[in-house]
Amino acid sequence: MTRYDTPDGGFIITAAPINDTVDALSAPPIPRVQQSAALYDGRFGPLIDLSQAVPGYSAHPLLMEQLAQASSRTDLLGYGDIEGEDLLRKAYANDLQKTYGSQFGSSEVHITAGCNQAFVAAALTVAGAGDAVLLITPFYFNHDTTLAMLGINTRSVAASAENGFLPDPARLAAAITPDVKAIVCVTPNNPTGAIYPAGLMDTLFGLCMAHNIWLIVDETYRDFLPTDRAKPHDLFNRPDWRDHLIGLYSFSKSFCIPGHRLGAITAGTQIINNVAKVMDNLQICAPRAPQHAIAHALPRLDDWREGNRQEIARRRRTLERVIGELPDWHLSSVGAYFSYIRHPFKHLDSVTVAENLAREHGIICLPGAFFGSDQDRFLRLAFANVDSAGIENFADRLAHAEWPDG
Repeated sequence: MTRYDTPDGGFIITAAPINDTVDALSAPPIPRVQQSAALYDGRFGPLIDLSQAVPGYSAHPLLMEQLAQASSRTDLLGYGDIEGEDLLRKAYANDLQKTYGSQFGSSEVHITAGCNQAFVAAALTVAGAGDAVLLITPFYFNHDTTLAMLGINTRSVAASAENGFLPDPARLAAAITPDVKAIVCVTPNNPTGAIYPAGLMDTLFGLCMAHNIWLIVDETYRDFLPTDRAKPHDLFNRPDWRDHLIGLYSFSKSFCIPGHRLGAITAGTQIINNVAKVMDNLQICAPRAPQHAIAHALPRLDDWREGNRQEIARRRRTLERVIGELPDWHLSSVGAYFSYIRHPFKHLDSVTVAENLAREHGIICLPGAFFGSDQDRFLRLAFANVDSAGIENFADRLAHAEWPDG
């Protein structure tokens, strides 16, 4: 800042301008709620953190060993291929084949520094300033803010609690105007946990094909689907999927390495080639050591991943039971990693409820207001973060909590 004295004896302080679009964004939402938790006095026991999707268990020892070895390799200190290390692209293509039962080439995989970066790269590849992208409310807040920073217009189509937070294809179709370049869906959903049925995914793909736009599918949490689901959807089995589908994935949650930031884009080679142009200006290449570690661990940890899937399912069942025993709280949606609950305080907005939970009861969760309009009756719980005993403790605190009048 610079101070300028004025002729009348006063002064003004000026600063160079900031990008108005970025300046208008809210501060990162998760630290905001966590700040309230700093005021918690511990009266009910340790903090129960249901705010951020962080795996509630450690990475596998094999992966830890591979990370240590790869981090000490001097040949991985230089730049790598923009599209990602070839051995990880091949390993992930094989993993996709096991998941979807379809053939994938490594040229159809691009490795990124986390799934958020995968979304940035995908959005930049298919839309420009002044174009529009359809989001489904409640939406993942980083998708909304990413598009805003890029100057891409967002339009949202609400998914209702009455319909399990699944979007109505007719409403989506009505919202597709000539400037819309893509529909974004997250399944299993963040924040609601809703799992989009395969038939709905086919319908969404058909919409995009009919309007010649892209379907961007964020499947960060697909490894935590209920065990009775054979595969998430059939879109990758369509011969024309490369013309309208972009898949996003995160290694962070499945392998418990969010600090290493590793994600992936699955798309036709035309998209992958253009994503490389974007990535060359964002980061050049994703971190190389974790790429090598994951490439070696990926085909060897199927049983471990399945065990984690079953553990998350147990936590989900515990949550369903304990919330069902609370007469004033309602589990509106629950899925592979998240649940969306309706709080009973009609006179309080969701931010106030979340801040009170953190400050007075040692429970950190996110207010529905962070995920779009008309969400103030809801809270998001990242229930996979805590074990079943922690979920029981959480429900007990809710049952005995005192709440401010208003």
